[in-house]
Amino acid sequence: MNNTWKIYMLTLISFLVGTSQNVISGILDQVAVSIDVSLSAAGQLTTAFALATAIGTPIFIVATAKIDRRKQLLIALAIVLLGVISTLALPGFGFLMVSRAILGVGTGVFVVTAYAVAAKLAPPGRQGGAMSNISLGFSSSLVLGVPIGRVIASAYDWKVIFWGIGFFTLLGIFAVARAIPSMEGEKPIPLGKQLALLKNPKVTFALGMTLFVFIGYSVVNTYITPFLTSAIPISGGKVSTVLFALGIASLIWSKTGGFLADRLGTTRTLLCSMAVQFLSLALVSVVSGSAVGVIMLLMLWSISAWTFGPTQNFNLLSIAPEASGIMLSLNSTFVQLGFAAGAGIGGIVVGGSSILAICWIGAAAVAVAFFVNITSFGLTRRYQEKGDNVENRNKIYLRE
Repeated sequence: MNNTWKIYMLTLISFLVGTSQNVISGILDQVAVSIDVSLSAAGQLTTAFALATAIGTPIFIVATAKIDRRKQLLIALAIVLLGVISTLALPGFGFLMVSRAILGVGTGVFVVTAYAVAAKLAPPGRQGGAMSNISLGFSSSLVLGVPIGRVIASAYDWKVIFWGIGFFTLLGIFAVARAIPSMEGEKPIPLGKQLALLKNPKVTFALGMTLFVFIGYSVVNTYITPFLTSAIPISGGKVSTVLFALGIASLIWSKTGGFLADRLGTTRTLLCSMAVQFLSLALVSVVSGSAVGVIMLLMLWSISAWTFGPTQNFNLLSIAPEASGIMLSLNSTFVQLGFAAGAGIGGIVVGGSSILAICWIGAAAVAVAFFVNITSFGLTRRYQEKGDNVENRNKIYLRE
């Protein structure tokens, strides 16, 4: 197997582990019924997964940085398989929460390591394309994994999905062991050094923007299936169709965000993305009951939300180009913290109010991110007026 096919293999496995994260949002109502908990309680399964990914992944990566990359991939897939087995075998909501946390750590470690392996397998000058394939595989789980999972859960039982994930994870273990060559690990970057960049106010504001945008996204996305069935007269296969459409929009615009940033500029693209997110979510409750209106606004929300991702990555790299790897790692952590917080807040709202209120909460979170963005760029202008060099500040923080 040549290196190109090895990268495609890692892309397929990234799709698989991405499905283990995202599929819950499409079957949340069925999971809640099967384990006899409320919808808001079931939503905390997303919180457990995201928190485990955000906290456990960087700790595990630092602890195993010197281990051979192939072994790291195999360990990550073994953790995913353990999470799947515990999901299927252990009864009750408590064990399911633990299983989601195990899956979160395994998924996070696999994706981070797959990025590094794909970059090493790619020929010179094509490392970026190889890494984007891994990202595409993970993002595709929203397009295919979630709606397919909904169809399977409607026809059979939601646990059948995890039987499939477990089977293909086992195949993935054998494939990685056979196809991926041994690769030396790298010198670990201490967590303290990674967190040192947070001393820079501009970095802190930028990551805060990431946090609030993904809180807004998670509040809505975690409960998207019960929201659809409550807001409009829709059920069965039609829910899968809507989820598929939202996934397609996410996939296309996650690739288009960088193009818009090049044409409009990073600042304008980020501001426009958040403004559209806010307006679309705020208007959903106004047109509630109109299937066409709600679906079109959710499509607009999904497009604008996934335009934000690549643009924000570019923004963070421009803030600290000398620490690009650390910045992307920190951003990934704040994305997962946003997912965790959004699922938790959404659970409180769903449990204590109408499920339609999640759109207002999501809109409020995006509004906070919008003002954080304005503050961040205002801070940059003040630095420039004083002749302060942000890059030099970052170097000082990293040395400390």
